[in-house]
Amino acid sequence: MKNYVIIIPFLVLGTSCKNPSSPKAVFIILDGIPADVLEKVNTPTLDAISQVGGYTHAYVGGETGQYNETPTISAPGYMSLITATWANKHNVWDNNNQSPNYNYWNVFRAAKTLRPELQTAIFSTWLDNRTILVGEGKPEAGLAKADYAYDGFEKDTVRFPHDSLALYILEIDEHISDEAGKYLETHGPDLSWVYLEYTDDMGHRFGDSEKFHNSVQTADAQVKKIWDAVKKRQAMGEDWLIVITTDHGRNAETGKNHGGQSERERTTWIATNATNLNNRFSGSEPGIIDIGASILQHLEIRPPQTVLQEMDGVSFVGDISFYDLRVKLEGNILKINWEVVTKEGDATILLAFTNYFAKGEKDEYITAATVPVKAGTASIPLTEAQIKNFEHSGILKVVLQAPLNTGNRWITIATQK
Repeated sequence: MKNYVIIIPFLVLGTSCKNPSSPKAVFIILDGIPADVLEKVNTPTLDAISQVGGYTHAYVGGETGQYNETPTISAPGYMSLITATWANKHNVWDNNNQSPNYNYWNVFRAAKTLRPELQTAIFSTWLDNRTILVGEGKPEAGLAKADYAYDGFEKDTVRFPHDSLALYILEIDEHISDEAGKYLETHGPDLSWVYLEYTDDMGHRFGDSEKFHNSVQTADAQVKKIWDAVKKRQAMGEDWLIVITTDHGRNAETGKNHGGQSERERTTWIATNATNLNNRFSGSEPGIIDIGASILQHLEIRPPQTVLQEMDGVSFVGDISFYDLRVKLEGNILKINWEVVTKEGDATILLAFTNYFAKGEKDEYITAATVPVKAGTASIPLTEAQIKNFEHSGILKVVLQAPLNTGNRWITIATQK
Protein backbone atom coordinates (compact mmCIF):
# COMPACT_ATOMS: atom_id res chain seq x y z
CA MET A 1 0.00 0.00 0.00
CA LYS A 2 1.47 3.30 -1.05
CA ASN A 3 1.06 6.06 1.52
CA TYR A 4 -1.65 8.11 -0.21
CA VAL A 5 -3.05 11.26 1.29
CA ILE A 6 -5.39 11.87 -1.58
CA ILE A 7 -8.83 12.75 -2.76
CA ILE A 8 -8.83 12.11 -6.51
CA PRO A 9 -12.20 12.83 -8.12
CA PHE A 10 -13.36 10.79 -11.09
CA LEU A 11 -16.48 12.14 -12.72
CA VAL A 12 -17.51 8.84 -14.27
CA LEU A 13 -16.94 5.27 -13.16
CA GLY A 14 -18.58 2.51 -15.11
CA THR A 15 -21.45 2.96 -17.51
CA SER A 16 -23.96 5.73 -16.94
CA CYS A 17 -27.65 4.96 -16.67
CA LYS A 18 -30.69 7.15 -17.22
CA ASN A 19 -32.39 5.73 -14.13
CA PRO A 20 -29.66 4.72 -11.68
CA SER A 21 -30.73 2.46 -8.86
CA SER A 22 -30.73 3.39 -5.21
CA PRO A 23 -27.28 3.75 -3.65
CA LYS A 24 -25.60 0.62 -2.32
CA ALA A 25 -22.77 0.09 0.17
CA VAL A 26 -20.38 -2.65 1.20
CA PHE A 27 -17.85 -2.38 4.00
CA ILE A 28 -14.97 -4.75 4.59
CA ILE A 29 -12.99 -5.27 7.79
CA LEU A 30 -9.54 -6.83 7.41
CA ASP A 31 -8.62 -7.70 10.96
CA GLY A 32 -5.63 -6.31 12.81
CA ILE A 33 -3.55 -4.51 10.16
CA PRO A 34 -1.79 -1.36 11.42
CA ALA A 35 -1.36 1.45 8.94
CA ASP A 36 2.43 1.18 8.82
CA VAL A 37 2.23 -2.48 7.80
CA LEU A 38 -0.35 -1.82 5.10
CA GLU A 39 1.89 0.88 3.65
CA LYS A 40 4.89 -1.47 3.46
CA VAL A 41 3.08 -4.22 1.61
CA ASN A 42 2.13 -4.46 -2.06
CA THR A 43 -1.66 -4.15 -2.13
CA PRO A 44 -2.74 -3.43 -5.71
CA THR A 45 -6.46 -3.77 -5.01
CA LEU A 46 -6.53 -1.32 -2.13
CA ASP A 47 -4.31 1.00 -4.16
CA ALA A 48 -6.74 0.89 -7.08
CA ILE A 49 -9.72 1.62 -4.84
CA SER A 50 -7.87 4.48 -3.15
CA GLN A 51 -6.90 5.99 -6.48
CA VAL A 52 -10.58 6.21 -7.40
CA GLY A 53 -11.58 7.73 -4.07
CA GLY A 54 -9.10 8.16 -1.25
CA TYR A 55 -6.92 6.65 1.45
CA THR A 56 -6.28 8.09 4.89
CA HIS A 57 -5.03 7.19 8.31
CA ALA A 58 -7.83 6.71 10.82
CA TYR A 59 -8.10 5.84 14.49
CA VAL A 60 -9.82 3.47 16.88
CA GLY A 61 -9.99 3.44 20.67
CA GLY A 62 -12.01 6.58 21.36
CA GLU A 63 -10.11 9.36 23.12
CA THR A 64 -7.37 8.31 25.47
CA GLY A 65 -8.23 9.06 29.07
CA GLN A 66 -11.69 10.39 28.20
CA TYR A 67 -15.20 9.09 28.84
CA ASN A 68 -15.27 7.33 25.46
CA GLU A 69 -11.91 5.52 25.62
CA THR A 70 -12.45 2.13 24.01
CA PRO A 71 -10.17 -0.95 24.00
CA THR A 72 -8.32 -1.48 20.73
CA ILE A 73 -9.83 -4.96 20.47
CA SER A 74 -11.76 -6.50 17.61
CA ALA A 75 -15.37 -6.70 18.80
CA PRO A 76 -15.39 -3.17 20.27
CA GLY A 77 -13.99 -1.97 16.95
CA TYR A 78 -16.65 -3.74 14.88
CA MET A 79 -19.38 -2.41 17.15
CA SER A 80 -17.99 1.12 16.95
CA LEU A 81 -18.15 0.91 13.17
CA ILE A 82 -21.69 -0.40 12.83
CA THR A 83 -23.21 1.85 15.53
CA ALA A 84 -21.08 4.99 14.97
CA THR A 85 -20.54 5.11 18.74
CA TRP A 86 -17.74 4.30 21.18
CA ALA A 87 -17.88 1.62 23.86
CA ASN A 88 -19.25 3.94 26.56
CA LYS A 89 -22.46 3.72 24.56
CA HIS A 90 -22.52 0.39 22.68
CA ASN A 91 -21.12 -1.44 25.76
CA VAL A 92 -18.92 -3.97 23.93
CA TRP A 93 -15.57 -4.03 25.71
CA ASP A 94 -14.03 -7.35 24.69
CA ASN A 95 -14.40 -10.28 22.31
CA ASN A 96 -16.05 -12.43 24.96
CA ASN A 97 -19.11 -12.11 27.19
CA GLN A 98 -20.49 -9.21 25.19
CA SER A 99 -23.57 -7.39 26.40
CA PRO A 100 -24.30 -4.90 23.61
CA ASN A 101 -26.54 -1.97 24.36
CA TYR A 102 -28.89 -2.23 21.39
CA ASN A 103 -30.49 1.13 22.15
CA TYR A 104 -27.70 2.51 19.97
CA TRP A 105 -28.86 1.45 16.53
CA ASN A 106 -26.50 -0.25 14.11
CA VAL A 107 -26.56 0.39 10.36
CA PHE A 108 -28.47 -2.84 9.66
CA ARG A 109 -31.21 -1.96 12.12
CA ALA A 110 -31.46 1.52 10.63
CA ALA A 111 -31.71 0.08 7.12
CA LYS A 112 -34.36 -2.51 7.96
CA THR A 113 -36.40 -0.21 10.19
CA LEU A 114 -36.47 2.83 7.96
CA ARG A 115 -36.10 1.23 4.53
CA PRO A 116 -37.41 -2.34 4.92
CA GLU A 117 -37.24 -2.89 1.16
CA LEU A 118 -33.43 -2.72 1.26
CA GLN A 119 -31.62 -6.04 0.91
CA THR A 120 -28.82 -6.76 3.39
CA ALA A 121 -26.08 -9.37 3.48
CA ILE A 122 -23.34 -10.45 5.90
CA PHE A 123 -20.30 -12.53 4.93
CA SER A 124 -18.20 -13.22 8.01
CA THR A 125 -15.53 -15.55 9.35
CA TRP A 126 -16.89 -14.87 12.86
CA LEU A 127 -20.50 -15.79 13.56
CA ASP A 128 -20.82 -13.42 16.54
CA ASN A 129 -20.75 -10.43 14.20
CA ARG A 130 -24.26 -11.23 13.06
CA THR A 131 -25.77 -13.06 16.02
CA ILE A 132 -24.43 -10.91 18.88
CA LEU A 133 -23.09 -7.58 17.64
CA VAL A 134 -25.80 -6.92 15.05
CA GLY A 135 -28.16 -8.84 17.35
CA GLU A 136 -30.04 -10.44 14.50
CA GLY A 137 -33.64 -11.27 15.35
CA LYS A 138 -33.41 -9.96 18.91
CA PRO A 139 -36.41 -7.84 19.96
CA GLU A 140 -34.14 -5.40 21.78
CA ALA A 141 -32.13 -4.98 18.55
CA GLY A 142 -35.19 -4.21 16.46
CA LEU A 143 -35.80 -7.75 15.16
CA ALA A 144 -33.73 -6.95 12.07
CA LYS A 145 -32.50 -9.91 10.04
CA ALA A 146 -30.03 -10.08 7.18
CA ASP A 147 -31.60 -11.14 3.91
CA TYR A 148 -28.53 -13.27 3.23
CA ALA A 149 -26.00 -14.57 5.75
CA TYR A 150 -22.88 -16.54 4.91
CA ASP A 151 -21.04 -17.22 8.14
CA GLY A 152 -20.53 -19.69 11.00
CA PHE A 153 -17.99 -21.84 9.15
CA GLU A 154 -15.54 -21.64 12.06
CA LYS A 155 -18.02 -23.89 13.89
CA ASP A 156 -17.81 -26.55 11.16
CA THR A 157 -14.80 -28.58 12.27
CA VAL A 158 -15.55 -31.34 9.77
CA ARG A 159 -15.39 -29.18 6.67
CA PHE A 160 -12.78 -26.85 8.15
CA PRO A 161 -10.75 -28.91 10.68
CA HIS A 162 -8.93 -26.65 13.10
CA ASP A 163 -5.13 -26.60 13.04
CA SER A 164 -2.49 -24.93 15.19
CA LEU A 165 -1.44 -22.47 12.46
CA ALA A 166 -5.01 -21.27 11.80
CA LEU A 167 -4.84 -22.30 8.15
CA TYR A 168 -8.50 -23.22 8.48
CA ILE A 169 -9.22 -19.52 9.03
CA LEU A 170 -7.41 -18.77 5.76
CA GLU A 171 -9.58 -21.35 4.02
CA ILE A 172 -12.72 -19.82 5.51
CA ASP A 173 -11.64 -16.32 4.46
CA GLU A 174 -11.18 -17.61 0.91
CA HIS A 175 -14.57 -19.28 1.08
CA ILE A 176 -16.24 -16.14 2.44
CA SER A 177 -14.63 -13.77 -0.07
CA ASP A 178 -15.49 -16.10 -2.96
CA GLU A 179 -19.15 -16.09 -2.00
CA ALA A 180 -19.20 -12.36 -1.27
CA GLY A 181 -17.86 -11.59 -4.74
CA LYS A 182 -20.32 -13.92 -6.44
CA TYR A 183 -23.34 -12.78 -4.43
CA LEU A 184 -22.65 -9.08 -4.81
CA GLU A 185 -22.23 -9.50 -8.55
CA THR A 186 -25.41 -11.51 -9.06
CA HIS A 187 -27.73 -10.01 -6.42
CA GLY A 188 -26.37 -6.54 -5.65
CA PRO A 189 -27.59 -6.24 -2.03
CA ASP A 190 -28.05 -2.70 -0.79
CA LEU A 191 -25.95 -3.05 2.37
CA SER A 192 -23.28 -5.69 2.94
CA TRP A 193 -20.60 -6.47 5.52
CA VAL A 194 -17.58 -8.64 4.70
CA TYR A 195 -15.30 -9.67 7.57
CA LEU A 196 -11.98 -11.51 7.08
CA GLU A 197 -9.89 -12.70 10.02
CA TYR A 198 -6.67 -14.40 8.91
CA THR A 199 -4.44 -11.31 9.05
CA ASP A 200 -5.08 -10.95 12.78
CA ASP A 201 -4.21 -14.59 13.42
CA MET A 202 -0.90 -14.15 11.62
CA GLY A 203 -0.20 -10.99 13.58
CA HIS A 204 -0.81 -12.73 16.90
CA ARG A 205 1.36 -15.70 15.96
CA PHE A 206 4.25 -14.08 14.14
CA GLY A 207 4.06 -10.35 14.82
CA ASP A 208 5.94 -8.06 12.45
CA SER A 209 7.16 -10.65 10.01
CA GLU A 210 7.12 -11.83 6.43
CA LYS A 211 4.29 -14.22 7.24
CA PHE A 212 2.17 -11.36 8.54
CA HIS A 213 2.97 -9.25 5.49
CA ASN A 214 2.11 -12.15 3.19
CA SER A 215 -1.27 -12.51 4.87
CA VAL A 216 -1.99 -8.84 4.11
CA GLN A 217 -1.23 -9.46 0.45
CA THR A 218 -3.58 -12.44 0.53
CA ALA A 219 -6.31 -10.29 2.06
CA ASP A 220 -5.82 -7.72 -0.70
CA ALA A 221 -6.38 -10.46 -3.29
CA GLN A 222 -9.56 -11.48 -1.45
CA VAL A 223 -10.81 -7.89 -1.53
CA LYS A 224 -10.32 -7.93 -5.31
CA LYS A 225 -13.18 -10.43 -5.62
CA ILE A 226 -15.54 -7.92 -4.00
CA TRP A 227 -14.10 -4.94 -5.87
CA ASP A 228 -14.47 -6.71 -9.20
CA ALA A 229 -18.11 -7.42 -8.35
CA VAL A 230 -18.71 -3.79 -7.40
CA LYS A 231 -17.23 -2.56 -10.67
CA LYS A 232 -19.51 -4.87 -12.63
CA ARG A 233 -22.52 -3.56 -10.75
CA GLN A 234 -21.36 0.02 -11.33
CA ALA A 235 -21.20 -0.72 -15.04
CA MET A 236 -24.96 -1.37 -14.79
CA GLY A 237 -25.45 2.19 -13.54
CA GLU A 238 -25.55 1.45 -9.80
CA ASP A 239 -24.11 3.86 -7.24
CA TRP A 240 -21.77 1.85 -4.99
CA LEU A 241 -19.77 2.87 -1.95
CA ILE A 242 -17.03 0.48 -0.86
CA VAL A 243 -15.12 1.13 2.36
CA ILE A 244 -12.26 -1.06 3.60
CA THR A 245 -10.71 -0.68 7.03
CA THR A 246 -9.26 -2.55 9.98
CA ASP A 247 -10.34 -2.79 13.60
CA HIS A 248 -7.09 -2.07 15.44
CA GLY A 249 -3.34 -1.77 15.05
CA ARG A 250 -0.70 -3.72 16.96
CA ASN A 251 1.81 -3.06 19.70
CA ALA A 252 5.10 -1.45 18.77
CA GLU A 253 7.35 -3.96 20.52
CA THR A 254 6.50 -7.15 18.61
CA GLY A 255 3.43 -6.51 16.49
CA LYS A 256 1.73 -9.45 18.14
CA ASN A 257 -0.59 -7.82 20.62
CA HIS A 258 -3.14 -5.04 20.86
CA GLY A 259 -5.79 -3.68 23.21
CA GLY A 260 -4.01 -0.66 24.65
CA GLN A 261 -3.87 2.99 23.70
CA SER A 262 -0.43 3.25 22.12
CA GLU A 263 -0.21 5.20 18.88
CA ARG A 264 0.41 2.09 16.80
CA GLU A 265 -2.51 0.22 18.35
CA ARG A 266 -4.80 3.18 17.69
CA THR A 267 -3.64 4.08 14.18
CA THR A 268 -5.67 2.40 11.46
CA TRP A 269 -6.65 3.34 7.91
CA ILE A 270 -9.57 3.69 5.51
CA ALA A 271 -9.59 3.02 1.77
CA THR A 272 -12.68 3.93 -0.25
CA ASN A 273 -13.90 4.50 -3.78
CA ALA A 274 -16.01 7.50 -2.69
CA THR A 275 -15.57 10.49 -5.00
CA ASN A 276 -17.53 12.91 -2.81
CA LEU A 277 -15.18 12.90 0.18
CA ASN A 278 -15.46 15.93 2.43
CA ASN A 279 -13.24 17.64 4.99
CA ARG A 280 -13.92 14.99 7.61
CA PHE A 281 -11.85 12.64 5.49
CA SER A 282 -9.05 15.04 4.61
CA GLY A 283 -9.12 17.67 7.35
CA SER A 284 -8.29 15.38 10.27
CA GLU A 285 -8.05 11.66 10.84
CA PRO A 286 -11.52 10.13 10.81
CA GLY A 287 -12.45 7.49 13.36
CA ILE A 288 -13.88 4.05 12.77
CA ILE A 289 -17.16 5.54 14.05
CA ASP A 290 -17.30 7.77 10.97
CA ILE A 291 -17.67 4.77 8.65
CA GLY A 292 -21.12 3.86 9.93
CA ALA A 293 -22.22 7.49 9.63
CA SER A 294 -20.87 7.63 6.07
CA ILE A 295 -22.70 4.45 5.06
CA LEU A 296 -26.00 5.87 6.31
CA GLN A 297 -25.33 9.14 4.48
CA HIS A 298 -24.62 7.30 1.23
CA LEU A 299 -27.73 5.14 1.58
CA GLU A 300 -29.80 8.27 2.32
CA ILE A 301 -30.97 6.83 5.64
CA ARG A 302 -31.64 9.26 8.48
CA PRO A 303 -32.27 7.60 11.85
CA PRO A 304 -34.76 9.13 14.29
CA GLN A 305 -33.42 12.30 15.86
CA THR A 306 -33.11 10.68 19.30
CA VAL A 307 -30.85 8.01 17.77
CA LEU A 308 -28.98 10.38 15.48
CA GLN A 309 -27.99 12.78 18.24
CA GLU A 310 -26.32 9.90 20.12
CA MET A 311 -24.14 8.89 17.16
CA ASP A 312 -20.51 9.95 17.59
CA GLY A 313 -19.54 9.52 13.96
CA VAL A 314 -19.65 12.16 11.23
CA SER A 315 -20.00 11.25 7.56
CA PHE A 316 -16.88 11.70 5.46
CA VAL A 317 -18.96 11.55 2.26
CA GLY A 318 -21.44 14.11 1.01
CA ASP A 319 -22.34 17.49 2.44
CA ILE A 320 -21.85 18.25 6.13
CA SER A 321 -21.98 21.47 8.11
CA PHE A 322 -19.23 20.69 10.62
CA TYR A 323 -17.02 18.09 12.27
CA ASP A 324 -14.71 17.80 15.30
CA LEU A 325 -17.12 19.11 17.93
CA ARG A 326 -15.29 20.03 21.16
CA VAL A 327 -16.76 21.04 24.50
CA LYS A 328 -15.26 22.24 27.77
CA LEU A 329 -16.71 23.48 31.02
CA GLU A 330 -14.72 26.31 32.62
CA GLY A 331 -16.37 27.31 35.86
CA ASN A 332 -19.97 27.90 34.82
CA ILE A 333 -19.12 28.68 31.17
CA LEU A 334 -19.71 25.95 28.60
CA LYS A 335 -17.32 26.50 25.69
CA ILE A 336 -18.13 24.81 22.39
CA ASN A 337 -16.06 24.74 19.20
CA TRP A 338 -16.37 22.98 15.86
CA GLU A 339 -14.68 22.87 12.48
CA VAL A 340 -16.87 24.57 9.88
CA VAL A 341 -17.37 22.90 6.50
CA THR A 342 -20.53 24.45 5.03
CA LYS A 343 -21.16 27.94 6.43
CA GLU A 344 -24.83 28.34 5.61
CA GLY A 345 -27.54 28.23 8.25
CA ASP A 346 -27.77 28.17 12.02
CA ALA A 347 -26.79 25.55 14.58
CA THR A 348 -28.94 24.77 17.60
CA ILE A 349 -27.19 23.77 20.81
CA LEU A 350 -29.09 21.34 23.04
CA LEU A 351 -28.20 20.29 26.58
CA ALA A 352 -29.27 17.36 28.75
CA PHE A 353 -28.16 16.44 32.26
CA THR A 354 -29.28 12.79 32.13
CA ASN A 355 -28.44 9.64 30.18
CA TYR A 356 -31.82 7.94 30.10
CA PHE A 357 -31.29 7.01 26.44
CA ALA A 358 -28.88 4.26 27.49
CA LYS A 359 -31.80 2.60 29.30
CA GLY A 360 -34.14 2.92 26.34
CA GLU A 361 -35.79 6.03 27.75
CA LYS A 362 -35.81 9.65 26.61
CA ASP A 363 -33.54 12.45 27.73
CA GLU A 364 -35.10 15.88 28.12
CA TYR A 365 -33.01 18.37 26.17
CA ILE A 366 -33.22 22.12 26.54
CA THR A 367 -32.33 24.57 23.80
CA ALA A 368 -29.38 26.55 25.12
CA ALA A 369 -28.57 28.71 22.09
CA THR A 370 -28.85 29.14 18.35
CA VAL A 371 -25.79 30.47 16.54
CA PRO A 372 -24.58 30.71 12.94
CA VAL A 373 -22.75 27.57 11.82
CA LYS A 374 -20.00 29.76 10.37
CA ALA A 375 -19.14 31.08 13.86
CA GLY A 376 -17.49 27.79 14.77
CA THR A 377 -17.75 28.61 18.45
CA ALA A 378 -20.19 29.41 21.24
CA SER A 379 -19.98 30.20 24.94
CA ILE A 380 -22.96 29.46 27.14
CA PRO A 381 -23.21 30.45 30.82
CA LEU A 382 -24.87 27.71 32.86
CA THR A 383 -27.20 28.62 35.66
CA GLU A 384 -26.57 27.62 39.24
CA ALA A 385 -29.37 25.06 38.94
CA GLN A 386 -27.80 23.57 35.83
CA ILE A 387 -24.42 23.26 37.53
CA LYS A 388 -26.12 21.45 40.42
CA ASN A 389 -27.85 19.13 37.94
CA PHE A 390 -24.48 18.32 36.41
CA GLU A 391 -22.90 17.67 39.79
CA HIS A 392 -25.80 15.44 40.78
CA SER A 393 -26.03 13.37 37.58
CA GLY A 394 -22.33 13.42 36.68
CA ILE A 395 -23.07 14.01 33.02
CA LEU A 396 -23.74 16.88 30.63
CA LYS A 397 -24.68 15.92 27.08
CA VAL A 398 -24.15 18.56 24.41
CA VAL A 399 -25.75 18.23 20.98
CA LEU A 400 -25.08 20.51 18.01
CA GLN A 401 -27.80 20.35 15.37
CA ALA A 402 -26.79 22.00 12.10
CA PRO A 403 -28.57 21.99 8.75
CA LEU A 404 -26.50 19.14 7.28
CA ASN A 405 -25.46 17.00 10.25
CA THR A 406 -25.69 16.53 14.01
CA GLY A 407 -22.93 15.95 16.54
CA ASN A 408 -22.66 15.29 20.24
CA ARG A 409 -20.16 15.40 23.09
CA TRP A 410 -20.32 14.56 26.76
CA ILE A 411 -18.78 16.19 29.78
CA THR A 412 -18.57 13.88 32.79
CA ILE A 413 -17.58 14.50 36.37
CA ALA A 414 -14.90 11.83 36.08
CA THR A 415 -13.15 13.44 33.09
CA GLN A 416 -13.81 17.00 34.29
CA LYS A 417 -11.69 16.50 37.43
